[in-house]
Amino acid sequence: MIERRPSAEGVGAAANRVAPYVTRTPLLPLAWEGGRVWVKAECLQQGGSFKLRGAFNRLLQLSQAERRRGVVAFSSGNHAQGVALAAKALGMSATIVMPADAPAVKREATAAAGAEIVAYDRATQSREEIGARLAREKGCVLVPSFDDVDVIEGQGSAGVEIAEQLGRSPDKVLVPCGGGGLSAGIALALPEAEIVTVEPEGWDDMAKSLAAGRPVPLAEPAPPTACDALQTKLVSPLTVAALAAHGARGIAVTEEEIRFAMAYAARQLRIVAEPGGAVALAALLAGRAGPVSDSTVVMVSGGNVDPAVYARVLAREAAA
Repeated sequence: MIERRPSAEGVGAAANRVAPYVTRTPLLPLAWEGGRVWVKAECLQQGGSFKLRGAFNRLLQLSQAERRRGVVAFSSGNHAQGVALAAKALGMSATIVMPADAPAVKREATAAAGAEIVAYDRATQSREEIGARLAREKGCVLVPSFDDVDVIEGQGSAGVEIAEQLGRSPDKVLVPCGGGGLSAGIALALPEAEIVTVEPEGWDDMAKSLAAGRPVPLAEPAPPTACDALQTKLVSPLTVAALAAHGARGIAVTEEEIRFAMAYAARQLRIVAEPGGAVALAALLAGRAGPVSDSTVVMVSGGNVDPAVYARVLAREAAA
């Protein structure tokens, strides 16, 4: 049996499949170096991040029997909300494995969508093992956050929108990266564009994996990061393969650069960017992205940040 791989054709089909269920998020112009670049504001997606795209693409393809049994997912919050919202819209039950230290705004939103939350300690327990066990016990379908063909292809629908909104292929796309589902999907959707994955320093396992040509585990101990959405300890062979075949490269940004980008997004774009959602913008602002043009796109992938944390970031940057 030939293992199925995500494809450009699959991304196109996914974009058509999820279009009635997701928000076509705006492509915002940002004045830059005498010209402009473009910001794809997935922070304005339903559920506050791009994750709804992959969740709907996966769940819409379940059989009626599978829908009756429901789904299980594991996530620090954004995939959790995406799966919970998609399941609710399709009349399904959802159980979500979330770290006990996930931001309250993400836990509360996931619960509000009707999902059952199972907490775990991300330092000592494996969310993958817990999710697999629950799926077996409940007879549910497990919906991974990035290591899944349908999820990857669903995330790529954001890239299809970018090309349609620009009226052409972008020359470069900067993409926040945890497990690589979004960046791999966009690479498949936009074969002519340079894809640059962006991660927090010390959590840049995708950058190291792309350099090595295979998944490279996160170096332990990893430093603290505000980017809860990007705390992935091992990326997927599926996402690495798709990105490596595309010739993508990875870069990393500092926590200070991320905070500055969050405040910059609020001032210049009037959008809320969570730490993990702001890393690509941070790379642009810090000059780490390389040459850019009016065909460069920066993904702001999520906006789910605790209000108190966000207020402290804005106050700190305003005082700087």
